[in-house]
Amino acid sequence: MTREKFKKLLEVYGRLALVVYFGIFLATLVGFAIAISFGLELESAKGGAGLLMASWLATKLTQPLRIAGTLVLTPIVASMMNKKKSQSSASSNKPDQAQPL
Repeated sequence: MTREKFKKLLEVYGRLALVVYFGIFLATLVGFAIAISFGLELESAKGGAGLLMASWLATKLTQPLRIAGTLVLTPIVASMMNKKKSQSSASSNKPDQAQPL
């Protein structure tokens, strides 16, 4: 069911939904890498690869939560972007006021 909702979200919001999804993915991956690195002592390239794999696995396990977050956040982000766009177009349509001398 979540997959169908995600496909519908992509149809409605397009690239924005992908940007939100990958933004959440990247934030989760980096967050896990930082959290895991505090508990690991890395001494070699193998340690760095292990950190990356552990972070990716933890991120992969949170995929249902990330999809749910994308479903919730994308309409909010779109609304905020539309408000900002309408405010900037309204302010650019205002006539310039004469400045007193």
